[in-house]
Amino acid sequence: MELQPLIDWFMNLGVQYGVNPLIFGAIYVGAVPFFMLSVGWLVRNARRGESIVLPVLSASFFFVSAYLYLAVAGENIPWWVYGVLAAMVAYGGWASYRDVKTKVVEAKAEAGEPDEAVEETAADTSSTTTTPVEH
Repeated sequence: MELQPLIDWFMNLGVQYGVNPLIFGAIYVGAVPFFMLSVGWLVRNARRGESIVLPVLSASFFFVSAYLYLAVAGENIPWWVYGVLAAMVAYGGWASYRDVKTKVVEAKAEAGEPDEAVEETAADTSSTTTTPVEH
């Protein structure tokens, strides 16, 4: 099998988007082990009923890391790359807000301060806790 046409196609992608394909490829391949570790972390936290926010953000970052390079260094980038990055940032902001709100309400409850939001927040966060499914 002749590899030169494949190499030429790969290198021409860099010209089209204004990036070095070797750097893009290295980030893409190099992120795989970190992505897999993040997924393992996510599964472990889900089984334990712990927060999955950080593992999801970590997995998302490594999943899009090569595309982050493309977005920063590239030109003529497809719109969907920006959409994926925006979705990841939006989720991270929402999850951080939710966790901080929950921690504040829990701290007030532990201190014995009355708060009408305690029951509301407890109900909101109970649906975000993942429990293992028995088959």
